[in-house]
Amino acid sequence: MTVVPITSADVDAAEVSWFSALCSDDYQYLGVPDGALRSSWKHCSDIVRQSEELGFRNILCPSSYQVGQDTLSFVAGCAPITSKINFLAAVRCGEMQPIMLARTIATLDHMLEGRLTVNIISSDFPGETADSAFRYQRSREVVQILRQAWSRDEFDFEGQVYSFKGLTTAPAKPYQQNGGPLLYFGGYSPDALDLCAEQCDVYLMWPARKEELASHMKAVHQRAETHGRTLDYGLRVHMIVRDTEAEARDYARMLVSRLEDGQGAAIRSRALDAKSLGVARQAHNRDLADAEGYVEPHLWTGVGRARSGCGAALVGSVDQVLSELEAYRKMGIRAFIFSGYPHLDECRHFGEKVMPHLKTCSLPQVYGRVPASTPATPLGVGPRQ
Repeated sequence: MTVVPITSADVDAAEVSWFSALCSDDYQYLGVPDGALRSSWKHCSDIVRQSEELGFRNILCPSSYQVGQDTLSFVAGCAPITSKINFLAAVRCGEMQPIMLARTIATLDHMLEGRLTVNIISSDFPGETADSAFRYQRSREVVQILRQAWSRDEFDFEGQVYSFKGLTTAPAKPYQQNGGPLLYFGGYSPDALDLCAEQCDVYLMWPARKEELASHMKAVHQRAETHGRTLDYGLRVHMIVRDTEAEARDYARMLVSRLEDGQGAAIRSRALDAKSLGVARQAHNRDLADAEGYVEPHLWTGVGRARSGCGAALVGSVDQVLSELEAYRKMGIRAFIFSGYPHLDECRHFGEKVMPHLKTCSLPQVYGRVPASTPATPLGVGPRQ
């Protein structure tokens, strides 16, 4: 029995994803820059290629103002070099005019032939600080406009931030049908929970103790229930998996062995979400941890010393990690987004040691969003207008 009702309750698999380090987030030793691990096109696309080869079903492409790859440009570049893996593209709402964003998403979705998913982001733009309520209102309106593109023939929208009337949605029709690309969302403020409960499909959480995750899932479900909806739930967490627990713990210690506290704080503070409630919760996890940084027997918070956002890793043997993942799956988590340091090496460790034991799925396929053949859209095989 899952913690709360979920959309894909009958699915006995999970969407297992990896992470492409687009935003200057790859290290051999946390906090020590390594030129060989810079967020170049080659390095980040190598992560994508390897993830696909190892059977990962999706890959998170984050967004931040760091030296590295622009998210949507990167996803477009990956379309012709991949054929199976989905892309979870982070979109910071408001950066692009919403109707042009809808058109861009439609373009990407057709390029990928339905392998696009969208991670809705509401944090500040580079160089500005906006009121939280305004940011989430802006994001809500952007999502509502996207959904009009995916379900109507015209944009007809009157909001607090945006207003459009009588504009055709033809240029913004995606490849995916029955609702368009899935929307993933993560956030911890009341405004964030309301937005997700009302508009999105998959609620993403950062790592915490299981009882805290369960409590949060219940809070999100209560809000979704008021809209007559259920959601699926996801967990973003780092990975350190080895043949034995001792080897994994040794590697965790090595990973932070050259980290200076000042450098770690500087890395955390430069992120656009550095002051968010979610980041504060990750810091609280570190406060609760034992002397070695473990807040649960296999949940290590050391990563958060040099990273804003997702700040903990599952650390253990193959069997221990599999047991943890099964416990999460029984709670109702159907989407996992993993990463590790360095990203290529840890992707290989996890992909070779753990992936063969997991039953995986693609959530867009589960939701019936991906048509069996090219759809009758203006960018597909529909009438030329």
